[in-house]
Amino acid sequence: MSDAREFWNPRFAAADYLYGTEPNDFLREEAHRLKPGDRVLSLGDGEGRNGVFLAGQGCAVTALDAAEVGLAKAEALARQRGVVLTTLHADLEHYHLEPESWDGIVAIFCHLPSAFRARVFADVVAALKPGGVLLLEGYTPRQLAYGSGGPKEVDLLYEPETLRAELAGLEFERLTELTRPVLEGRLHTGMAAVLQIVARKPFAAGAGR
Repeated sequence: MSDAREFWNPRFAAADYLYGTEPNDFLREEAHRLKPGDRVLSLGDGEGRNGVFLAGQGCAVTALDAAEVGLAKAEALARQRGVVLTTLHADLEHYHLEPESWDGIVAIFCHLPSAFRARVFADVVAALKPGGVLLLEGYTPRQLAYGSGGPKEVDLLYEPETLRAELAGLEFERLTELTRPVLEGRLHTGMAAVLQIVARKPFAAGAGR
């Protein structure tokens, strides 16, 4: 069993939805950048609140997570909401994304160890179609002062300039570090220090839009 699967499966075995069933506020705000019919990959989608929301907006969503227990709850939530959600049981430490295959990639509080994070984000850049968009929100190391959720290890937290470098090849439309209330279920509960990114893969020079 992978480390991620071993950590998350017992947590997701709880009867309730740990982060609630409503989408992340940043994702809700930026979802207009995705169109109905767009192929969207949600990384670390957990119990499915964000993937199900995007499916409800008409996107063709694949929810990827290392914990099959979380994905089973995501499928149950999709059935409850009457939307179609494809789930993919995979650990990003060992999984490679297919190049130029997604109109959108979403990473909401998907915190990865630095040992393989740069490789995963390079995969993300490659996996977006030209014109495709990445929507990402994660905690910064300043979050440790708040204690309102998220990883406790600095290695798992996001510095703006580190992510700018690891996502080289994308054009940043938004890269904002801010403090905001994050109230998502019982594990995200209060003021939080976050990084928000909207970045788009450019079209090749001379390519049509």
